[in-house]
Amino acid sequence: MHIPSMTATLTQSRPQKRERLVARITSDDKAVIAHAAILAGQSLGSFMVSEALKAAVQTIETRERIVLNAAESRRFVEALLAPPGPPTARMKRSLKLYRQTVISDV
Repeated sequence: MHIPSMTATLTQSRPQKRERLVARITSDDKAVIAHAAILAGQSLGSFMVSEALKAAVQTIETRERIVLNAAESRRFVEALLAPPGPPTARMKRSLKLYRQTVISDV
């Protein structure tokens, strides 16, 4: 996912905001969020959108990327490059069941 830089954002015209998000929250939660928005120098709406977007991007990045250390990376590549092992009894049963139940032109 690409997030435009501040310079690019200022020099390009922004798309019109046509979508709306609505959430019901407690008055205590709203007070905390409003306080944070004031400290950040943003309106409540702007703060909510920017923080929700940051959280969304972070969630996407952490859920869609697999991070391996050097040992894990080496083990993964070795497994990919190794010749396949012999099929297990469970794999053979699964293949037999698949061929009995799935009709394919491929």
